[in-house]
Amino acid sequence: MLDFVQTFMDRKAALVQALGQHLAISFWALLIAVVIAIPVAIWVRRYPKVAQVILQLTGVLQTIPSLALLGLLIPFVGIGTVPAIIALVVYALLPIFQNTYVGLTEIDPSTEEAADAMGMSRSRKLFRVELPMAMPIIISGIRTSMVLIIGTATLAALIGAGGLGNFILLGIDRNNTSLILIGAISAALLAIVMSYFITILQKMKFRNVVILIGTIVVIGGSFAGYTAVSQLNQKVVIAGKLGAEPEILINMYKDLITAKDPRLDVELKPNFGKTSFLFSALKSNQINIYPEFTGTVLETLTHSSVTPKTPAAIYRLGKQQLAQQDHMAYLKPMAYNNTYGIAVKESFAQRYHLKTIEDLQQVQGKLKAGMSMEFMDRKDGLKLVERRYHIKFPVKGMEPELRYRAIHDNQINLIDCYSTDSELRQYHLTVLQDNKHVFPIYQGAPLMTQDFAKKHPQAVSSLNKLAGKISERQIQQMNYEVNVLDQSPASVARHYLVQHHLIKE
Repeated sequence: MLDFVQTFMDRKAALVQALGQHLAISFWALLIAVVIAIPVAIWVRRYPKVAQVILQLTGVLQTIPSLALLGLLIPFVGIGTVPAIIALVVYALLPIFQNTYVGLTEIDPSTEEAADAMGMSRSRKLFRVELPMAMPIIISGIRTSMVLIIGTATLAALIGAGGLGNFILLGIDRNNTSLILIGAISAALLAIVMSYFITILQKMKFRNVVILIGTIVVIGGSFAGYTAVSQLNQKVVIAGKLGAEPEILINMYKDLITAKDPRLDVELKPNFGKTSFLFSALKSNQINIYPEFTGTVLETLTHSSVTPKTPAAIYRLGKQQLAQQDHMAYLKPMAYNNTYGIAVKESFAQRYHLKTIEDLQQVQGKLKAGMSMEFMDRKDGLKLVERRYHIKFPVKGMEPELRYRAIHDNQINLIDCYSTDSELRQYHLTVLQDNKHVFPIYQGAPLMTQDFAKKHPQAVSSLNKLAGKISERQIQQMNYEVNVLDQSPASVARHYLVQHHLIKE
């Protein structure tokens, strides 16, 4: 409990920001869904067959997994708030459309006849009779959509849209229950507050509801416009993938750049998402810099048909292909190699005398593996391990951090890992030697567009100070300080730079 309170106090400012982002995304998604679903329901109420088609279509859209939908949207609208809102609108359409249609079509026919007898026009009857009578059912559909949106909006953090999902994802990554609880409880409280607000709307007159919503839209639109204009000012946006290590690196980037030019406005976007999300954001100029690894460049970004053997050759090929295919500038890499590995508990390794991956052949029947989905899918990951080492064992796909918890609790006894993971030290794990050299070299380096590099030569010069620096032992220690000792990535990054005379105190 004390840890929860302390975490909450330390992150109050970040929580307020995340809450504001979550509320904004949810509000605009709900409003757009209402603007689409209610008019369409009004139009199709006289065409039952068309209404059934639309009901089926919106129902099918709700079955698409949210993460898959976000991935499908990225090539068309990039990452950030826009795809998040589009995905949420898709999920919100069915309850609003269905309830509006049902509410309008189930009005007592005698009421409709009375309105016609009074000589009301179609539009007057709609706004004076039908919509007010259907309003309780419509509001119920809006409430259902709102709860669905607020819960699903936590995934917006995966594509750089922010929100309370940042706390949940960060908590999972760092095995910090307090962060997870803060994100989850805040989302639940937000849903309760919004539900109460909608209950108030339900008791208001139809005309007053329209006026209130119109006022909110005008104020919100003005604020969004002001924010968009303010963001046109020159700013360097540095983003990182999920995890402590990327956050440490982007804080180093910021400190190095601002040490050279303190007037430059540098914004950090930690825990921004997966590789594909970041690269899409870089190409669309939504971010300017992020740290990427040489092996990932060849495997995921350029889809190289060949992989050189030496670190220098891998970097040169990746840099060349990025420049040719995507007009990217790839700066010089750091020293450490954050490659994949296969790890078991120290006690398990000692019991069965395991030193190399090849030794696993002797205990195939005893292996229960939990691995990240990315490692299982990569051609230079599990597939190549099984082919080169002639090993087959049952594997469960898991989120990266969850697999560490699972091996610690003896639910599994074999995992994939990164060679710099702090959890290797924390949970007393042994990384088996890759004696057949399956895993490629993964050296990290700043990635940016060529245009950005030309416009910011001082930033390039500053970031190149990290070239050839940071050993595997050093980065693992820094990861340990953040993940286990709960030090801030900013302070850990700055301490390293000062200690190694890359910036002044």
